[in-house]
Amino acid sequence: MVHVSLRQLELFAALPNFPTLSAAAADLHISESALSQAITSLEKAVGEQLCVRRKARGLTLTPAGQQFARRARQIVAATDELVLAAGDGDELRGPVKLGCYASFATSVVPELLEGFPKRHPGVHIEIMIGTNEELLSALEAGRLDVALVYNVSLPLGYSRRKIYATELEAHLHPDHPLAAAETVDLADLADEPFIQYDATPGIRNVSDAFTARGLSPRIQARVSQIGLVVALVSRGLGYGLLMSRPNTLPVSVEGLPVVIRPFDPPVTVSHVVGIWPEDMQLTPRASALLDFAIEKLGGYGRADVIGDTASS
Repeated sequence: MVHVSLRQLELFAALPNFPTLSAAAADLHISESALSQAITSLEKAVGEQLCVRRKARGLTLTPAGQQFARRARQIVAATDELVLAAGDGDELRGPVKLGCYASFATSVVPELLEGFPKRHPGVHIEIMIGTNEELLSALEAGRLDVALVYNVSLPLGYSRRKIYATELEAHLHPDHPLAAAETVDLADLADEPFIQYDATPGIRNVSDAFTARGLSPRIQARVSQIGLVVALVSRGLGYGLLMSRPNTLPVSVEGLPVVIRPFDPPVTVSHVVGIWPEDMQLTPRASALLDFAIEKLGGYGRADVIGDTASS
């Protein structure tokens, strides 16, 4: 029987994070030859090829290697938890690697970073802000424990916990004729200039909303920052459609006011959710962080908005 060490498992578990063997070796503080030997030893132990190593094409894990890396991450994570659990009784301690979708990060991350460490001073939160694609990739590679994203267009294979309800809202200039109304009908905006938030899944949210009503938006500008959408709306250059977010003031970055109105009938009803791979178990620290997020943010959103009409 070939002996496999925890260090070998740690090294192989990290391989999906790197495009080449040399990049992996540099980050893992090991020589490339030693890393290659560790991989070869593991392949002999399991009896099949785990990765393809070509200098010109980089590093590619085989299907067996991808499965082995996932199992190795589970073993390494369980070992880390075993060591941490042997500490001070029931007190949580250690890191939580949290990912957050960029468009609502400013609305939720400050509350978590301020309040959670006060309740659990032994826990350190590491934050990654990114796109859906970046966060999903980081979860799959084991660089994150959990990520906060919209419950829209998510692939299979992820466990989910709802954090707060969210829906598409109209952002209007204060002088807009609909600004005085309590709610807005999407059909009343379709012929007006639209400032589109150009990011996934926001693009799909809007496209699905218009298609469901047999409408098409008249796009005035496409911008990749929510703050810029609000700034252009506040200057009267068009209206915006953005998902509702907690801890948000109706003003632009320039201090100019905007008016935010819900839709009637509602449009793109969903939730912000915490997700993690189904084959990975949440650490007690990550689970406690989601509990805290639900406690602080779970009451946000309209009480009658309970579905996920845009999720998949």
